[in-house]
This record gives sequence, structure tokens and C-alpha cells, in this order.
Amino acid sequence: MGFFYVFQVEESWTKSLRNSVRAIRLYPVQSGFIRTSIEQREKDTLSQYACCAADSQGREVAEELDPIRTCFQRDRDRILHSKPFRRLKHKTQVFIAPEGDHYRTRLTHTLEVAQVARTIGRALRLNEDLIEAIALGHDAGHPPFGHAGEQALDEVVREYHSSFAKGPTEFRHYDQSLRVLQTLGGLNLTHEVIAGIGGHSKGEKDLTTHDGEPTSTLEAAVVRISDRIAYVNHDLDDALRSGIITQVPSEFGDLGDSHGTRISRMVIDVVENSLDQPAIRLSPAMLETMNAIKNWMFEHVYFRYPQVMPDLGKAQGIVKELFWHYVLVENMESQDAIDYVAGMTDRFAIHQFEQLRIPQRFWAVP
Repeated sequence: MGFFYVFQVEESWTKSLRNSVRAIRLYPVQSGFIRTSIEQREKDTLSQYACCAADSQGREVAEELDPIRTCFQRDRDRILHSKPFRRLKHKTQVFIAPEGDHYRTRLTHTLEVAQVARTIGRALRLNEDLIEAIALGHDAGHPPFGHAGEQALDEVVREYHSSFAKGPTEFRHYDQSLRVLQTLGGLNLTHEVIAGIGGHSKGEKDLTTHDGEPTSTLEAAVVRISDRIAYVNHDLDDALRSGIITQVPSEFGDLGDSHGTRISRMVIDVVENSLDQPAIRLSPAMLETMNAIKNWMFEHVYFRYPQVMPDLGKAQGIVKELFWHYVLVENMESQDAIDYVAGMTDRFAIHQFEQLRIPQRFWAVP
């Protein structure tokens, strides 16, 4: 009976494949048959808690559907091919202008978040295309010089609003990510991707059981948790490489003695506690451990970094100086100045500052 069962499955699969090939021959690619087949496969195979592309709430501006790709695949591709995404390769994650080729940048952080999130999403039978689109776009609006740059831009924006009573009242990179992709980039993303990008950030706050709740989609919750998994681990790895810390504290030894092992155990914990559940969950022990690592990193790395790296203040000064120049000298609206400065890479911001404030070499008058 076992051999007969395998034969029946094989025969059924072969017959299905022949029917699909026949259908593709009968219906041109432009008919949308391939896309609708993918959408149907999602409905047949994904979890009941997944967000299927066919059930998307759509876009702010309706578009003709792609004949091959689902709406979430198109969003992922639009973000991947956008200029803001490409600029992430020259934006700081934590360490500014490090002397080494192996430190993370904002781009490699984004890719690591996407990898962790897709691994979790696949195990939970969620929509990987939606997960990847949210993950790739979540930091597209981050300013130069990492979190130090974000802090500086937020401070100067608040100061400007307090002085002139106009313009935005604060700067948040997740809001800017949506602005740079949607308003400035005109990508016309789906509502699900927009909601996921807008709700991804936790900042310094502890993770709680509520962070795994699907405020929009379960896929968005996966990215939110994956962002924390990725950054505490790769920032820890970079801190060890830099010498700012010399070892991982012994209280976190249960997670393993390598970067890959620590990530793996966090991911496995998420999957074990979230399988066939309507929320993304961590075990109480892992939740406590991840918050403890994050708090330890803030105390021993993020808050200590400015003390051992005084150039951090110089980087923040560049951000503030550029903003004030554009609003006061070039008469830009504050939002336009925010868009321009936030969109800069580290090296372009330094170049612009040099052009404005550093005397240039003088040659004889022709």
C-alpha cells in the first residue's frame, strides 16, 4: 500500500503539472494566469493567519495588476530597485567610518532583518513576499550617521519648530521611510506594506507580549521582532570586533558562544511559541533575555560609544549645521530640508559640509 500511495501522489503531482503547463500554453502570460496561480497557491498552503496577496486592501491609487507578480512581490521589487534603498549601503548602522570592511551598514542591517524575518515567516507559513517588502523598506528613511544622526535631526527639528512655530514637530525614521518611499518616491505601495513599515520600530523600549500582536498583519509583527533579533546580535558582534567590549556577558551564555548560534536560538524560540498562533510570541525566558541584552547593549555600547568615539559629536554637528543652512540660508521649508538631509549618505553629508564650511584650495585667477 505504501508504494501505491507514493505512486498515486506522484501521478497526481505529474497530472497537475501537465495541466498547469497546458494552461500556460492555452493562456498567454499577459492573461495573469501565473499571478492568479501564485495567489491560489498562497490560499492553499499558507497559514490561516497569513495575509494572502489576493486579500490585500490594495493601493491608494489603483493600478493594473501585474501578469506574473503578486502585489506584495511588486512592492518588494519597487523598494529593492529604489534609490533610497541603494543609499543605505553608505549609511552608518552604529560605528561611523570604521577602519574595517566587516562592520555593518544600514544596508546589511536591512538584509539581515529580512533574512531573519523570512526564516520565521516560512516556518510559520506566513507570506514571505509581504515580510520581505516590509523588511527591505523599514529603514529607507534613516538619516546619515546612524541613531546619532537621527537624534541630531530630531533635536534640530524640534528646536526649529519651537523657534518658528511651523514645520514638523519631530523626526522619526520610520515616518520618514514611508515619506521617502510613498510621497517622494511615488512607489504607491500596498496598504499592508505601508502599515508594516510604519509600525516596525521599538527603539530603546523593551519588547513586550503585545509587540507580537498583529496591529496590521502577522507578517508586520514578524518584522518587528526580527528587527530586534538582528540588531542586538549584529551590534554585539560589531562591538566585539571594535574592542569596545571584550566578551559577551556570562549571563547570556545560554544563548550560545557564537553569533549564528545566538540568532538561531532566538529564531527557534519565536517559531516554537508562535506556530499556528494568531500572534508572534517569545517564551517568557527568551523575552526577558532579549530585553536584558538590549539594556546591556545600551549601557555598555550605545551610551558608551560617544565617550570612546568623540567624532560622534562631530557627525551630529554636521547634521544640525546642514539643516540650519538649508532653512536659514537657502530658505528651504523645514520639511524639504529634512527630506534632503535625511536622504544623504554619510559621505555625501560630509562632502556637503566641507563645501559649506571648509576653505577650498585657491588657484591663480585665470
